[in-house]
Amino acid sequence: MVLLASDVDRFEAARPRLEAIAYRLLGSVSEAEDAVQETFLRWQAAEVGRIEVPEAWLTKVLTNYCLNQLSSARARRETYVGRWLPEPLLAGDPMLGPAETAEQRESVSYAVLVLLERLSPGERAVYVLREAFAHTHREIAEILDLTEAAAQQLYHRAKKHVADGRTRTEIDEAAARRVVEEFLTAATTGRTEPLLRLLTADAVSVGDGGGKVPARAKAFEGALAVATFLRGLFKPSTAKRNILGGVAEFYATTANGDPAVVAVVDGRVVGITCLEVTPAGIVAIRNQVNPDKLLRATERWAAEEHPEGPLRAL
Repeated sequence: MVLLASDVDRFEAARPRLEAIAYRLLGSVSEAEDAVQETFLRWQAAEVGRIEVPEAWLTKVLTNYCLNQLSSARARRETYVGRWLPEPLLAGDPMLGPAETAEQRESVSYAVLVLLERLSPGERAVYVLREAFAHTHREIAEILDLTEAAAQQLYHRAKKHVADGRTRTEIDEAAARRVVEEFLTAATTGRTEPLLRLLTADAVSVGDGGGKVPARAKAFEGALAVATFLRGLFKPSTAKRNILGGVAEFYATTANGDPAVVAVVDGRVVGITCLEVTPAGIVAIRNQVNPDKLLRATERWAAEEHPEGPLRAL
């Protein structure tokens, strides 16, 4: 069918929200964009004039498409080289979606996106729709073709899983920068002691290189192991510069609302280190260095000015 210009406009008005839902569900920008494009194709093929509530229809189509993708994604990730981590989004990225409430901000935090990987597709969908987009249990039941009681049960189960694994402390942008500054200062001293003072005893560090950049599949566990790894990671070397393609400059920012270190080489983002902070210290460090998962970050980085400049260059 040929869409009217008003029908295209209606879809485009919904696109940012659809992208934000898909990103939370899939943890991947490219997969989220594909999901939204597939939703548009189905909108194009539908009798749009007979759809009473377009927003609800689009949300239902998108969510169910993402559910199917999540089921197949589990099989794909079993053959993924190394540890699979979500794709981080830098501060201000519209795909992060609504951020008016603490629940909305938390639902897209990097720590929670990692936890959502442990949920069933249904639990993840219910959690995202409820926490981030404030859908009622009745609306969620209609979207997922469930009873309202089943939707509530999935939500409570998902909420418990996320709460059991959540230790994140919400901090503002200025505080996030201070955390990153302190972290980089400690990591570049060449000694483990300053890092040990920042880490919790049970701290972990994990990286995603996608088989394209060296990254250990198994997590480093415990403060000493993590501190020793970070000391080596931030030590300058010719080999690292060859891998990265030049001298890396390190900037303080936020990714998915968490304090983050962005490594940039000649305007290209080559790594994003997300820090999960608790009142007791840094409990988790997640390094995304897979170049395929840094393309959007590079585009956003290039589109903005960075007057404060890098904190370090190695």
